[in-house]
Amino acid sequence: MSKHKSGKRLNKKRLVEMLQTLFQQNPNETFSFKQIFKNLKLSTHPAKMLAVETMDEMAWDDYLTKTSDNAYRLNLKNQVQEGTFIRKANGKNSFQPDDGGKPIFVSERNSLFAMNGDRVRVAMMARREHHIKEAMVVEILSHKVDQAVGKLKVEKDYAFLITEGNIFVHDIFIPKKKLKGGKDGEKAVVRITQWPSKDSKNIVGEVVDVLGKEGDNNVEMHAILAQYGLPYKYPKHVEEAAEKIEPGITPAEIARREDFREVFTCTIDPKDAKDFDDALSIRKTGKLWEVGVHIADVSHYVKEGSVIDKEAVKRATSVYLVDRTIPMLPERLCNFICSLRPDEEKLCYSVIFALDDEANVKDYHIAHTVIKSNRRYAYEEVQEILVPSKRSKTAQEPDYAEELRTLDRLAKKLRERRFKGGAVKFDREELHFDIDADGKPTRAYFKKSNDATQLIEEFMLLANRTVAESIGKVKKGTKAKTLPYRVHDQPDPTKLEMLREFVVKFGYKMKTAGTKGAISRSLNALMDDCQGKKEQKLIETVALRAMMKAKYSTHNIGHYGLAFDYYTHFTSPIRRYPDTMVHRLLTKYQDGARSANQEKYEELCEHCSDMEQIAQQAERDSIKYKMVEFMGDKVGETYDAHISGIQSYGIYCEIDENHCEGMVPMRDLDDDYYDFDERNYCLVGRRHHHKYQLGDPIRIKVARANLEKRQLDFALAED
Repeated sequence: MSKHKSGKRLNKKRLVEMLQTLFQQNPNETFSFKQIFKNLKLSTHPAKMLAVETMDEMAWDDYLTKTSDNAYRLNLKNQVQEGTFIRKANGKNSFQPDDGGKPIFVSERNSLFAMNGDRVRVAMMARREHHIKEAMVVEILSHKVDQAVGKLKVEKDYAFLITEGNIFVHDIFIPKKKLKGGKDGEKAVVRITQWPSKDSKNIVGEVVDVLGKEGDNNVEMHAILAQYGLPYKYPKHVEEAAEKIEPGITPAEIARREDFREVFTCTIDPKDAKDFDDALSIRKTGKLWEVGVHIADVSHYVKEGSVIDKEAVKRATSVYLVDRTIPMLPERLCNFICSLRPDEEKLCYSVIFALDDEANVKDYHIAHTVIKSNRRYAYEEVQEILVPSKRSKTAQEPDYAEELRTLDRLAKKLRERRFKGGAVKFDREELHFDIDADGKPTRAYFKKSNDATQLIEEFMLLANRTVAESIGKVKKGTKAKTLPYRVHDQPDPTKLEMLREFVVKFGYKMKTAGTKGAISRSLNALMDDCQGKKEQKLIETVALRAMMKAKYSTHNIGHYGLAFDYYTHFTSPIRRYPDTMVHRLLTKYQDGARSANQEKYEELCEHCSDMEQIAQQAERDSIKYKMVEFMGDKVGETYDAHISGIQSYGIYCEIDENHCEGMVPMRDLDDDYYDFDERNYCLVGRRHHHKYQLGDPIRIKVARANLEKRQLDFALAED
């Protein structure tokens, strides 16, 4: 070992730390060997040689840049990056670079007290031998949230907010005069007024809303929304603006539109739906079928830049929690004025198709229309007409049954052609609950798609695709006008190859090279082949992980999952803001307007994509909460289940009977020491080689149901 000037022995680890400190404190300086030796007080020849050797390694690791034979500087290009800070309750924080590279570990001491989702600037640390790559937060560029939700802990002279999931380093300190009447144990929303700094590690806040007693259904649902920064109240001034909208339709307005009031038209929705934003009409015209896809004309009532529009932009989507809908638009608009209710004249924006008996589109046009729905159907009613049960075969033929069967026959042709064209088959089941008057779940079940839901789906897909093609599909050499598209990129090639390697073990084959269509057809064949087999859910889960997320963008790359070159969202403007944007742009372009500002619409697309993700997270949390609540009185009971997820900290199991999911923690697998095989989605015992694999059947006992953490813990049941 070399000696430092002070006489202390200098090892490599200590020297790395000294060099890091020197370069990070002087990020724009270039240091010669002489300056480095002087700054670090290295006087002996071995110490100097060790420094030269160490700097050479740091340059090889891209931490330093060699500017000459005897000079170095900090490699700012790779060493200083901007991105998002991801905080974990277990201290395993990470930094996600903006360029989409791999997350980099950030220890708590190097986090600068950054919060989850904050935009930060980091400096990369030189990699220590046998250690993972680490980053250090050097600046917090902006905080993602300025409010938090949690439980109040009120003491004599002060109070704290204990946050959900311990997302903050410390509890939030609240001065007594900033409690807004909040009491000990109540849930509250708190605005942060002071962030941690070098001088004070405290986070200080003030109560902006007291939600109420923990455990109350409304309080818990509002807490989930507030946790994601989603609104749980509708602003009074926006509702007042909606009240002033005149619902009546003038003769002049009807004269400007195509009139479908005398054509058979119906809505088909879930039985508890209130906002009917799409309707179908059908009539025979010569040898062809005229099918109208009629969409509520929201943009006729909600003008761009209005008070209602600004609130809709902010929300970007309706949020569907288990027991309630938090609408994008005020109730007066979404449930009354715009909703396509039966026997009421309504304004629509429609795509009208001329289809032959094979559902080939012979012609189409897009027009503003007026309709009068003859009938409001629930999916269950339509399914009974399409696939009658034994008891109903002798019953009287329902009204409009023939029209519905014709629509179903045409939809099946469209669906068949879509899958032949390379659309990916992923019929994922959704967990639903029956809820009583107090919001308590009484039954958990999966909703599967059927003929009735697929009928609606196919015509909505056809309308969305046609609208996108009407703007995006232009002659060669012509630039298409700006439009928000719904885009879906091709699967991650690495994950696809991992899927191929994985399914080979079960005796299945799969293509990972070739055209988009060839790969998706191979994927569909795999889904068909594993239907009903023990490994079905396992293969579906792994295949889903290879898929990219769909998003909104003005840069069209097509929709891989649907195998469409052009696709947009046009059919749900009551609950999605991108559809409203598309309606407005279509109207402008039909009136001869020039292309809209792409930058402005791309920004709106990014916002809508972000809000969609946040809404989905809130929806998942409400399902988790209801799941734990539903299982709360079943602690100690045993069930047949299957392994639905595997992590290094435990195995997730889904109960076969009711589809509720919980976790068996790794600490409870005490018959062996288990290693996590991430590539093969399993845990393997070191001594006995017992394997827990995704999809395996398992017998579990409900151990704990923690509502506060929205966590369901299982234990392995004794055989």
